[in-house]
Parts: sequence; C-alpha cells; structure tokens
Amino acid sequence: MADIQAVTQQALLGFDVELVDVERAPLGVLRVVIDRPDGVRIEDCEQVSHQLSHVFEVENIDYKRLEVSSPGVDRPLRRVADYVRFAGQRIELRLSEAVDSRKVFTGILRVVQEGDAPQFSLEYEDQAGGPQTLPFSFDDVDRARLDPVLDFKGKKR
Repeated sequence: MADIQAVTQQALLGFDVELVDVERAPLGVLRVVIDRPDGVRIEDCEQVSHQLSHVFEVENIDYKRLEVSSPGVDRPLRRVADYVRFAGQRIELRLSEAVDSRKVFTGILRVVQEGDAPQFSLEYEDQAGGPQTLPFSFDDVDRARLDPVLDFKGKKR
C-alpha cells in the first residue's frame, strides 16, 4: 500500500490537489481521495482519474475500478499539516487512550505554533455544559475528522 501511496503522490505533483488517502476496497476498487483549498470540482476528479489510470498501467498496479473523490464535509485529518490548516474548525477527535473515561470528544480545534512543533488543544463542553480545554499531541490521536454544523432549511446538525 505504501508503494501505491508513493506512486499516487508522485503522479499528482503537477496538479493543484492534495492527496488525502489511497485505499483498496473490496471487489478490486482502488479509492483515491483528493482535496484542494477551495474545494474539489468534478473536473479535478476527472483529470486526476485520467492521469492515475495511465500511471497505474505503467506501474503495473492492479485494480478493477478506480474511484477519485473529494473527502467530503467530514474530511479526515491525517497529518499535522491538516490540524494546522483546519485550526478554528469543529472536529470530532478520537484519542488512543481515554481521558476522564472518554475517548471521543467534539469541539473547536485550537493550534498554537511554538517553535517547530505546533501545540494542539480542543475546546469542548463537558456533560454539565461547562467549557473545557483538552490539550493533546498528534501521537495521542487515534483518528480525527471535521465535524461541521450543517444547516438544512433551519435544521442544524
């Protein structure tokens, strides 16, 4: 899988897109997720799909169907740069180890740049509704994703 990730990353260097994920799915599906700062357009997916089809053929990477898509509104945060980019956004954070008998927290991501390593924290509400701050490191995270509040005709989620 690391080879596919590296080949895909190299193939996308000329494009104005960021590689978010490469995943092998059942039935020979190879799923590639891309992002752009101003959002992914269908044309971006089309161009990347065309490029990767040629590259994967040359590199003898076996797949039955190639899917290229955007990460969606609940984009996963996989690298330190993702956390820095989405500072100030609402996220769902799952920690590797429980803190106060909880592993999953939802709140606003805060990032403070101190020297070379950014410091992360999450502002969330406890069960009583009081504001809390949870400091964490990148290594503490099992997984994280954006968790935007969506407004569907006055009904927020």
